[in-house]
Amino acid sequence: MVGTNAVEVTVMPEGLETNLEEIKEEIKKKLTKAKNIKIEEKEVAFGLKSLSLLVAWPDDQDTDEIENLISSIKGVSSCRIEDIRRAFG
Repeated sequence: MVGTNAVEVTVMPEGLETNLEEIKEEIKKKLTKAKNIKIEEKEVAFGLKSLSLLVAWPDDQDTDEIENLISSIKGVSSCRIEDIRRAFG
C-alpha cells in the first residue's frame, strides 16, 4: 500500500514582474502525481512575493521530482522543499 507525504515547498519567482498566476497554473499541470496542491502567496520583501505550496505526494515517488518539475517552469528562480511529513487519512 502506497502512503502519502505532505510536502511543503517554497517557490521564488525571477522578479517583481513575474506572473505568479501563470506559475501556479503550470505547477498544477506539471505535478500530475500530486493528489492535492494548495498554493499561497507570501510577502518576501519590497513587493516581492513567493509561493508556498503544500502538496500531497505519493511516498513511493522521489520528492526531487517536485523540485525538478517546478524549477523547469518559466519565471521560477528557485524551488526548495522545506518539510516532508507522513500524511494520514
